[in-house]
Order: sequence, then C-alpha cells, then structure tokens
Amino acid sequence: MQMFKAFCLALLFVAFCRAQKESITIGPGDLVHVKVLEAAELEQSVRVTDAGAVPLIVGGNVKIAGFTPAEAANEIQRALVEGHYLLTPHVSVTIEQPATENVTVVGQVRAPGSYPIGTPRSILDVLALSGGITDLANREITIERRETKERLRYNLSNHSDKALDENIQIYPGDTILVPKVDLIYALGDLRKPGGFPMSTNDSKLSVLQAIAFAGGTPPTAVPSDARLVRRQADGTYIEIPLPLSDMQKGKKADMPLQADDIIYVPFSYLRNAMLGITNIVAAASSAAIYQF
Repeated sequence: MQMFKAFCLALLFVAFCRAQKESITIGPGDLVHVKVLEAAELEQSVRVTDAGAVPLIVGGNVKIAGFTPAEAANEIQRALVEGHYLLTPHVSVTIEQPATENVTVVGQVRAPGSYPIGTPRSILDVLALSGGITDLANREITIERRETKERLRYNLSNHSDKALDENIQIYPGDTILVPKVDLIYALGDLRKPGGFPMSTNDSKLSVLQAIAFAGGTPPTAVPSDARLVRRQADGTYIEIPLPLSDMQKGKKADMPLQADDIIYVPFSYLRNAMLGITNIVAAASSAAIYQF
C-alpha cells in the first residue's frame, strides 16, 4: 500500500511539473526552492551564486543559471544520480524570489529610464512606472527579453478590454521600446489644419479620416483642387492630384495614407496662386500636432 501511494504521488508530481508553463529562466541572485520527493531532508531554499550555481545539501554545486525551473530540476536530478545519492529522484525547482533587476523603458513615455522590479510584471504596470505613453507614442511596442534577446511585438490597443486581455508579462532585465508614431498632415483651407498621429489600432489613416480630424472643409475651400504631397524613398517629394470633392460625394473611393503624407486643400481666393511643393512641405514642418 505504501509503495502504491508513493507511486501515485510520483505520478502527480510529474504531471504537476509538466503542467507548469515555463516562461522565465533562472539567473544569478535568484532565490530558488529545491524539493526532492524521495528525501524531505534535502529540501532547501538557496540563492543562486554569481557563478550561476546552487550549493546543494548533497550533490555539490550545480549550475542552473540560464535554465528554466524544469531544466534546473533535471540538472539537479542528474547530479544526485551521478553522485550515487539517489537512484531515481524526482526534483522540483521553483523561483521563490527573483533577484531585483531593472527593466528599461525608452522612447515615447513620460519618464523614460530604468525601474527595479523583483518579479514579473505586466506591461501595463511597467508602462505605468514610466508615467505612461505620450501623445505621440506608437502603439506597436517592442520588448526585448533579457536572456534570449528575443524581440516581441505588443500592440497597446485603444480598446481597454483588448489591452487588458493581451497584457503580456515583462521580466527583470527586459527592455521596452515605445517608438514615435507616424504622422500625416492636412493643411490649407481646413477648420483645424495640422499634423495628426496615425495612432489608430491598425496604425492606418485614410484621406477622408484625415479631413474629418482636421474639422472638414469650409465653404471657402476648393476640395476639387486638393493635392497629396508624398515623400519618396530618396527624400524627394512628388505631388499627386487628389479628387477630394469626389471622395466626399462618394464618387471616388477613399485613399489610404502613408506616413508623412501631406494633404493640401487650397483656398478659393488662391485658385490662381496655389502653393508649390516646397512651401507645402515647409508649412508641414511648423504645423500644430493634434492628438485624437
């Protein structure tokens, strides 16, 4: 009966270990808890040395830094078997207290810098530590993992439920980069001309959306003579006729915009003295930037 109970416990132990989702690795300074199912006297809480090893009660120093808890358990099991301490040990390793390390937040946040965290925190928590994102923040955020240097993309949705549902974990030592959002410009005879961030959930804007953000065209505007100024890969600009009047009437399809596009809607009294590309680009450089 005793053997049967031990067998069942072993099965439950293995199933528990396999069910755990390992997403963080052990590092120097972490406090880990080591438990050996067959030998309660070998249970211990021990801090990982600067060399990345743990000094076991029996089995000597075993290097576990850089391993997940499950991988560390396998290393300790191997040390116990090779040292002839136990024949078939079942070991569990858990991280009781990670070493306090900084998480670095840079880019378009209100207080960029390094912040100490001792345990995994949600990305929303870490962004809150840095004061939150600025009005010109791109919602496509990049996270670089400390251990693997893997780069992850996280979209901070404008919808609260989606932002909370997709909230990912940030680990000590990770780096978060919040880039600057791309801008488009709607200038000329508009009620609120200026620059507008492409900070929608899909980071896209269309011509009619931009015109709406700029307050629409007043009666003095000439939307039929509107133009789109677009920067090319070599840094030069081209001018594209924009059938804005037909778009507004539904006769022409709306057009998606690219980063740094400039929509120019002329005034009726400037019909014969329209601004050139150079003047339009210069006007965009000094335009007011709005957040919506």
